[in-house]
Amino acid sequence: MERRAGFFSSLKNEVARSLSPARSRPRAKSLSPPPRAGSESPGSRSHRGRRRGRRVKRPEPSVAWRAEALSPLEEGPDPDGAEGVDSRMDGRWGQWMKCQRQHSMSSSSSSSSSGGRDKGSHLRLLLGVLGAPLAPVHVNAGEALPHLSVKDTPIETSSAHYILQQYAAASGAQKLHTAICNAYAMGKLRMIASEFETVSKAARSKNSCKAAESGRFVLWQMNPDMWYVELALGGSKVHAGCNGKLVWRHTPWLGPHAAKGPVRPLRRALQGLDPKTTASMFAHARCVGEKKIDGEDCFVLKLCADPTTLKARCEGPTEIIRHVLFGYFSQKTGLLVHLEDSHLTRIQNNGGNAVYWETTINSFLDDYRPIEGIMIAHSGRSVATLFRFGETARSQTKTRMEEAWTIEEVAFNVPGLSVDCFIPPAELRFASLDKSGELPRVPWVRNVVPAARARVATREKSNEL
Repeated sequence: MERRAGFFSSLKNEVARSLSPARSRPRAKSLSPPPRAGSESPGSRSHRGRRRGRRVKRPEPSVAWRAEALSPLEEGPDPDGAEGVDSRMDGRWGQWMKCQRQHSMSSSSSSSSSGGRDKGSHLRLLLGVLGAPLAPVHVNAGEALPHLSVKDTPIETSSAHYILQQYAAASGAQKLHTAICNAYAMGKLRMIASEFETVSKAARSKNSCKAAESGRFVLWQMNPDMWYVELALGGSKVHAGCNGKLVWRHTPWLGPHAAKGPVRPLRRALQGLDPKTTASMFAHARCVGEKKIDGEDCFVLKLCADPTTLKARCEGPTEIIRHVLFGYFSQKTGLLVHLEDSHLTRIQNNGGNAVYWETTINSFLDDYRPIEGIMIAHSGRSVATLFRFGETARSQTKTRMEEAWTIEEVAFNVPGLSVDCFIPPAELRFASLDKSGELPRVPWVRNVVPAARARVATREKSNEL
């Protein structure tokens, strides 16, 4: 009797399972449930089911895999929550999505202290400020460094020329000027928006190691005045470049857009990657004194953007008031160890009060190594401060961002690199600006040295694993 009761119990469960809507979606861990105690084998159950006119058919594994293949594809984290995310996701991707949802819910619950900023806005802020900033003035790559002259020259200018001569000799800038026609660098970086302050309260990012975004970048340069950078961070990618006549940038949220004003070099190249451009940048600087940086005595050179350049960079309600660059050169090695630039922008809204934005970026360069006789800084860190203020005290906010980078590959005179690799997007070359100054929001993809981009993608996947 017990055996017959166990048989009918198992038969009832099998029939209920076969008629259930979830029949085609078994558990991911096991496609077939283990036999229960007191039940018979599947073969005997199906045989007896046929004798009674009821055919019990177990779900096949192929049906379950077809159901999984038809499930919607998750392209990335949903910052607004996860109501539509399948709860059956497991493995590394499912765990990652679960962490993202928990982080999103915790950040939304503390939106009063963080100013309502979510991960997407943090990422846009990091890439907008630290992704591809430009140097303050135009640099003529073909122009030689000024000769050291004391006669009829102010002491601040002649001292700056002497410091630059020492820097050129120590870094190998002269070799870059004569024997190098192009350069390539690839590295990895980490960014984080670490602190937000308002008039009433301040909030700092907790668990900074987990909140930091990791990414990679690749930089190409070619004479004269051509460069292209591609930076991927947190699932977003920023492109920027210059063909010697036009500086442009492409972001996921703005599309392709051109930079106002004269052609200017990339600031990231000045961070120990291009001694020749660095020396040419400070050719018209003044020596303003000495200062210790991390316990090392340094000469301080100051460079200011001229009013004509500042006016050319203004657009619409935006006015660039000043842009100053400071370079700290070691008295011991002659190399650039610290770079600081600050620019002040004024935005006048229609019928409203003026708002001022002051952006300051401090970069510390380290780990200089010779590459083909040229000293390259292989690591460093930057601290950016974005200060917003206006006529009222309530409008004051302060944001602090940090970046740490490491250079993995550097090469000079790369064969096959041509001017075609620095062509701007078609929207900027052929489309004309309308009165509002808006550009078409069409995504653009270019093909710049596929082998290098493949290496970047491969290393990104290896880091994720």
